[in-house]
Amino acid sequence: MNITTLARRNLKRKSARTWLLLAIVAVVSCTLFSATLFLKSINNALRLGTYRLGADILVVPHEAEGVAREALLSGHPTQFVMDRAVLDQVRAVDGVKAVTPQLFIQPTSFTCCFNVDVFLVAFDPDTDFTVRPWLKKHLGRPLALWEVITGREIPVVPGNEIPFFGSGFRVAGTMERTGMDFFDRAAFMSMESAYRMAEASKGAAVKPLEIGRDKISTVLVQINDDMTPDRVAIRIEHDVPGVKAIASDTVISTVRHQLGGLIRAIFVISAVLWGIVLLIMGFAFSMIVNERRREIGLLRAMGAARGQLTRVILTEAGLLSTAGGAAGVVLGYSILLSFKGLMLHHLRLPYLFPETQDLVLLTAGALVIALATGLLSALLPAWSAVRSEPYEAIRSSE
Repeated sequence: MNITTLARRNLKRKSARTWLLLAIVAVVSCTLFSATLFLKSINNALRLGTYRLGADILVVPHEAEGVAREALLSGHPTQFVMDRAVLDQVRAVDGVKAVTPQLFIQPTSFTCCFNVDVFLVAFDPDTDFTVRPWLKKHLGRPLALWEVITGREIPVVPGNEIPFFGSGFRVAGTMERTGMDFFDRAAFMSMESAYRMAEASKGAAVKPLEIGRDKISTVLVQINDDMTPDRVAIRIEHDVPGVKAIASDTVISTVRHQLGGLIRAIFVISAVLWGIVLLIMGFAFSMIVNERRREIGLLRAMGAARGQLTRVILTEAGLLSTAGGAAGVVLGYSILLSFKGLMLHHLRLPYLFPETQDLVLLTAGALVIALATGLLSALLPAWSAVRSEPYEAIRSSE
């Protein structure tokens, strides 16, 4: 009989106590794993979304700063405009390398059989650096008039037709998921399509779209390599009256700041729980070892080495804590999948599950922590039991 088999038999002898300890480890592992995975998913979506946006700075009307930030983070459809002349004014600011306009449109209704909020975003095909790289890589051609590219959360497939403001748009393709609703729930069209849609809406839509060709919503800015976004943003606000320049990385830092309190609370609670579990398991293994002190003494008298007995006790702790950690990981994963929508609805934050290799590393980390907890809790009781002489151990249990 090997050590692992002997350890499993010992655990089965007190099944109620074994299940209770396993449940305690599972709860703590679930808390640590689900909290870490949730925060990592938010950070993952922010990083990918910022990369996809491709802009260092967003220039919006000063009074629209709040809704613009909300639109970026939550993808909530919004609509605001400013004069197109701002585009040339921003282009002339020192430190600006490239600019491109976008037009945000909030549809009054989406009559395509699905109850989904869609954020319409129009871009300039000649200067765009947000959608054009995707078009070049996946579509291989520019977006035609009356065509849209949709985010992954919109339930359509290429070839479908979506009506907006009385005009039909053919879906040319769907972008991969980013975790940011600004992309995943958006439909991207050319500026020309958007202006023609507005003109046609006066005779085709119940509520016409009142947007002239001299209007845009935002100017996306790329800066020179020797400049910082904050510095150029200050120059833009100084040189162009009535606008607010939002550095894209400040949007991320704002979210991280907002999450800072939540992160600290989660890790403090997790650390306290981990300490409590360590104490509980240490106490439990002290009891287990005291119950077996006579058995350990007899085994020692029959020739069992101290190292062999120590490995039996540590193997019991390792099996129990690893099983509890695995159960906690599965439980945490299930909770996140079940309540992800509810949590994001209240937090209004982007969310994208990590890549498989990151998920594997996170799972392995949770199991290692669980295993370490079990070994640490059993180490002192095991050492205390095996250091006694056989005769002393047998007499002490009488």
